[in-house]
Amino acid sequence: MTWDSYRAADHFIMRSARLIDRHRFAFHFQSGSPEPVRAALAAHRNLDGGYGNSLDPDLRGHGSQPVATEIALRHLDELGTIPEDLGQGICRFLSRSANDDGGVPAVLPSVRYTEAAPWYLKTTDFSSRLDVTAMIAGLLHKNHITHPWRDQATAYCWTRINALHWTDPHEAIGICTFLRHVPDRPRAMAAMSRLSTMMRAVIDVHPRATGHVHTPLDLACHPHHIARPLFTEDEIARNLDAFEEQQRPDGGWDACWDHWDTAATLEREGMRTIQRLRVLRAYGRLVPDLPRPPRFR
Repeated sequence: MTWDSYRAADHFIMRSARLIDRHRFAFHFQSGSPEPVRAALAAHRNLDGGYGNSLDPDLRGHGSQPVATEIALRHLDELGTIPEDLGQGICRFLSRSANDDGGVPAVLPSVRYTEAAPWYLKTTDFSSRLDVTAMIAGLLHKNHITHPWRDQATAYCWTRINALHWTDPHEAIGICTFLRHVPDRPRAMAAMSRLSTMMRAVIDVHPRATGHVHTPLDLACHPHHIARPLFTEDEIARNLDAFEEQQRPDGGWDACWDHWDTAATLEREGMRTIQRLRVLRAYGRLVPDLPRPPRFR
């Protein structure tokens, strides 16, 4: 990826991304401090310990939602070890939001009374979701955040994973995070071996696929990822080429989610642009002299 391509992405973020993603871009690519990211993220946090307030662009309401809290955890994890007080607050919110089986839904019934994407407003099934629960539990394990709910969620994930006969891309991404960080390594590696064929089957390896598809790089987002062995060197290289080619003239990348609101689409594009740049750098495709976040030095 050329310097001009990087500068175009920089300009796109400055023009179009929301404040938290401007600070995330500065942290990841310009030696920026993590503190502005934490401060911006704090504005999305509620008194119940969860996150809302449009942190997920498709959820415009104030109230905390599990899927927005998952995004908060991912952003916090980018910065380094998650502070214990934030982790405990997140667990308290999730323990109150969890179903009897220990898992959490993507959204709570309160979403019906807010501004949100149509697919959230029309939700009628609030049962536990493996994709969301596994991602959250995996990040809590990674950051050594202990809480009774984390252990209940871990048990739920193992039960669901053991019974799994098919999956989808979102679920595969969550499962990989869980299996990468859960302490029982022999069990995790055995599960990964069993699930690898079905995970690969739901990922579109064709680099020119269009629509709401997930590529090998959306799953194996860096060379040391637990899912990296699922794909050949040629498949990874072709998809890296496609990532570079898909950058728009304005410097950004399209968000593949369905469009329902202009602001939400622009916010998704800012998030997607940072995600694409991080993947390209992880695989050695970004300008080599760009500074890296302090935690990776």
